[in-house]
Amino acid sequence: MAKDSRPKSAAVRKGKKGPTAGSGGQGRRKLEGKGPTPKAEDRVYHKAHKQKVLAERAAAKREANRPRTRGSGYGADDVVAGRNPVLEALAERVPVKEMLIATDIDSDGRVREALQHCAEQGVRVREVPRRQLDNVTGDAVHQGLALVLEPYEYADAVEFATEELEKAKKGYIPHQPLLVACDSITDPRNLGAIIRASAAFGVGGVLLPERRSAGVTATAWKTSAGAAARIPAARATNLTQALKEAKKLGYFVIGLDGGGEMELPGLSLAEEPLIVVVGSEGKGLSRLVAETCDAIVSIPISSAAESLNASMAVGISLYEIAMLRQGVRGK
Repeated sequence: MAKDSRPKSAAVRKGKKGPTAGSGGQGRRKLEGKGPTPKAEDRVYHKAHKQKVLAERAAAKREANRPRTRGSGYGADDVVAGRNPVLEALAERVPVKEMLIATDIDSDGRVREALQHCAEQGVRVREVPRRQLDNVTGDAVHQGLALVLEPYEYADAVEFATEELEKAKKGYIPHQPLLVACDSITDPRNLGAIIRASAAFGVGGVLLPERRSAGVTATAWKTSAGAAARIPAARATNLTQALKEAKKLGYFVIGLDGGGEMELPGLSLAEEPLIVVVGSEGKGLSRLVAETCDAIVSIPISSAAESLNASMAVGISLYEIAMLRQGVRGK
């Protein structure tokens, strides 16, 4: 028999199935496609993926920081609890999603009146177990009644200030516009008390910054004793810039501070279009806001007291301005 003259390696390969050397095929799976190209945001090395991750983290942080009551579907700031507060809110026609009433409630005149308001205003009434009402209100003393409020609708600060000037020019209000601006008032109870004082002395509205500020929540509304339904609140993206815009419109801006160069009694700017700015009790007016004010005004107090709280300072200041505008105080 003739000897096989081929190289030994070739002879071995003869009976082996599959691709041969040099065919370019490394198995059928190697020739299959890898599917469609992933989206840019799904590719970990792509800039779009990093932006997506950052956006998701920011959204998760906002959700985590949103105040909620235990076991409820509502935020604690969205609920008014208690028979008197509920009745006051309904009487003032505060925007309401629904009224929650305990299934085992002991009815009285306030409950019947609240139900009557709901029927007249088309507010949905829902019976819930008392345990659920406890959770929704954060274990507040709800007396079997609670209101879930609609989110507050803020006006734009500069637009609101402009509208108040127009009202004065047309004689719709009997005096020059008077507004209160809150600089870093973060406690909703303080805000509610400021709104209440503002309502007592003819203030047209309250200006709030979007950041580092309390909003018109159920807590603020309850503290205001219903005044939040009558005194509109406007928001500014940047309070300092909004005050500068208001000054261009013709407003004078005064800031309340214990170390002010001008004392409140006999305030010479009282009859002008005026914005009274109050700062937080701890830090007072922020630097940029203080620099924007036309004057820093102080309230004379006894040396036995270090300072006044924000709402008290606003109330005293507004009373003095009201007296000056009525000609009761001497010039």
